[in-house]
Amino acid sequence: MRAVVFDFDGVILDTEGPLFAAWSEAYVAHGCEPMTVEEWSVEIGTVGQLDALSVLRQRSTLAVDVDAVEARRRSRRDELLALEPVQPGVIAWIEAAHAAGMPLAIASSSDEPWVTTHLDRIGLREHFSHLACYRAGGRAKPAPDLYLEACAAIGVAPRDALAIEDSPNGIAAAKAAGLACIAVPHAITVQLDLSAADLIVPSLADVTLADALARLPR
Repeated sequence: MRAVVFDFDGVILDTEGPLFAAWSEAYVAHGCEPMTVEEWSVEIGTVGQLDALSVLRQRSTLAVDVDAVEARRRSRRDELLALEPVQPGVIAWIEAAHAAGMPLAIASSSDEPWVTTHLDRIGLREHFSHLACYRAGGRAKPAPDLYLEACAAIGVAPRDALAIEDSPNGIAAAKAAGLACIAVPHAITVQLDLSAADLIVPSLADVTLADALARLPR
């Protein structure tokens, strides 16, 4: 392997937990049960598969002030996000990749302002040679486009790159693009089927980059 391409949400920073929690609180405030993980999971790692606001309006017996709901939800989301540290093991893997001369990129179904804002906050932006982020009119994961863009930008063939993912949509994108893929689930995606990955590890803190590469199928 000559390069590592990280997913962002859930892999570098656990944004999924705060997003899910903020929506769950909005549902409870409107007298209805929060969405299940299974319902929420269709949106993890991709774009436009779930309209959580529309589902809330359908389920709630209370009046839904859309602007107020969105303002409160985003405020709560941002409050929770500000408390999130870098995911365990990520910095050690970044350092190991740099030491091995392996370029790093990100392939994310989130837009670039979202990714760069958080990378700047946690001080990791400078470590990535390219950010392949979703753009309107483009294709998000599970399509392979973002991984193909990332590999092309850093000058590495997909077969020579390793993807780090946390969701079925992300794993499908990486494999469709031709990358090897390691899955690192978080509290939400650990409940999902990640078996399409080449290797699943509980945390990047549990294995070194070198050991993970050695454990990949030949």
